[in-house]
Amino acid sequence: MQDRVTSNYVRWRLPLLVSAVILILLVPFLLTRLWTGNSQEADRWVRHTMEVEATAHGLEALIRETDSLGLAMGGGVTNRALRERLEQTIARIEPQLEHLTVLSRDNPGQQVLIGRLQTLIQRRVDVARQLSMGVTPAERVELVDELYGKYQVRQLFNDFMANERGLLAERSAYADEQRQRVHWLGLIALLGQLALMGGVFYLVYRLEMRRNDSEAAVRQASERALAVVHTVREPIVLLDRELRVLMHNTAFAELYADDGGEELGERLDEVGHGAWRDPVIRQRLSEVLARGRELWDFEHVQRTADGVTRTMLLNARRMQLPDMDDGVALMTVSDISAQKAAQHRIGELNRQLEGKVAQVTEVNRELEAFSYSVSHDLRAPLRHVAGFADKLARHLGDGLDEKGVHYLEVIGSSARRMSALIDDLLVYSRLGRNAMKLQAVDMQSLVQETRAVLDANRQSDIEEGVAAHRIEWRVAPLPVAVADENMMRQVWLNLLGNAVKYSARSEPAVIEVACETLQDGDLHFSVRDNGVGFDMEYAGKLFGVFQRLHKASEYPGTGIGLASVRRVVARHGGRVWAESEPGQGATFHFVLPVQDANTHKES
Repeated sequence: MQDRVTSNYVRWRLPLLVSAVILILLVPFLLTRLWTGNSQEADRWVRHTMEVEATAHGLEALIRETDSLGLAMGGGVTNRALRERLEQTIARIEPQLEHLTVLSRDNPGQQVLIGRLQTLIQRRVDVARQLSMGVTPAERVELVDELYGKYQVRQLFNDFMANERGLLAERSAYADEQRQRVHWLGLIALLGQLALMGGVFYLVYRLEMRRNDSEAAVRQASERALAVVHTVREPIVLLDRELRVLMHNTAFAELYADDGGEELGERLDEVGHGAWRDPVIRQRLSEVLARGRELWDFEHVQRTADGVTRTMLLNARRMQLPDMDDGVALMTVSDISAQKAAQHRIGELNRQLEGKVAQVTEVNRELEAFSYSVSHDLRAPLRHVAGFADKLARHLGDGLDEKGVHYLEVIGSSARRMSALIDDLLVYSRLGRNAMKLQAVDMQSLVQETRAVLDANRQSDIEEGVAAHRIEWRVAPLPVAVADENMMRQVWLNLLGNAVKYSARSEPAVIEVACETLQDGDLHFSVRDNGVGFDMEYAGKLFGVFQRLHKASEYPGTGIGLASVRRVVARHGGRVWAESEPGQGATFHFVLPVQDANTHKES
């Protein structure tokens, strides 16, 4: 948000500065022009009023002169010069009256008075002319009465001058008001100019401070960038179109210079005692500069200034500097000699490991074949032992004493136990040898199927007179998993069978089956019982072949079931473990990773 405000400020600061300068120059000019026009208008009106008043006084003087000349000539004074002067005066009255009319044209009240004056003045002019023609004393008296009685103009002139003086007073007051306003507005304009100038100076100061801050920030950023470049332990060099060194960092100088430094401006092939004289390198860098091609992870074997042959990984690309028209190439150099040696060593170890794996695979194959053949070969002798022991018992009949009967029972039970071991060994061998066929397996149905088998076995035991304990099953909803169905059936048969077997002394036996989906999508299954449990100190022996934590006389079994579970889960890429306390039951867990049935083939 702060960066956006700063960017907007930088974008608008020049227009703001120009606008402030225009306001400083233009606004006072416009205000002064307006105020001067108003003042001049007020002065013009004052002059106009004075001109009207002067014209009225002149007209009044002409009327007096006309009256005087008429009275003089009416008194018997006949003089040609007086008559000419009278006519001249009368001739001047009309233009003066018209001029007065024009001057007071903007005042309707004065126009009315001028109209009346025009009528009376015309009558007085006619009276003056009659007097100049010569009249009898009686007529002269009558005309004089008309002149100073009926056609009296003084009051009209007084009214006209009073109106004009009123207008003059108003216009003088308006002119004084305008001059006063111009005075104060001038002061306000001056203050405004000072304020604007102060704002401009402040803005310029801010711009200068920001420019200084920007320059300082640029210097700091440049110094920081140089410090970072020189601190990087990977050699970096900047080249121009002639492959001359424009800039390099300390790591480059330490690797390719005897004295720890290189002079700028040297050609690249002169640096590092010939380490860069390979024409292929020069051609690649020239293509980077000329065509803009990037050089990616190019391996180059060179001998550096310390006399060591190294494998270097080169990366270069063209870039444009603000102070140069031509493009430059930025090249980074990474020493991968150790990685190459490690890769070579890893390759040798992998080859050795592949040989070991092949040997182990062959040994496992031979062991599985051996166990399979041994298991099959042992079946015939066992059948003979069990069969002949049974025949011997029937042949001797009642002639056997108690020891003989005991011996034959031991021989038969041992043969049956050996047969069970062989069967379990065969199953265990097939689990490691048979190919896996991954498909969608409904775990809920598989558990129900296994439970039905176990319940059927318990029912047969009850029918044979063997006491069986009550079992309370708690099976949570189980998902569909991608797995080998036959192998998973073996897993559930072993886990649920062990839960039933080792909870035989609990009444009722509670067996819980649950599942949860982990964050990565893997399925976590668990089987919990309330049986005898075991000591976690010996948990590592649980999943080994023939490993037992309880006596065979207490809990029958061959000790191969959990080993089979581990093998199946491992072949699916999962893991299995157990948790328990003596007398508190046991919980067996196994996790199946996410599989895709469409991407797996029979293996």
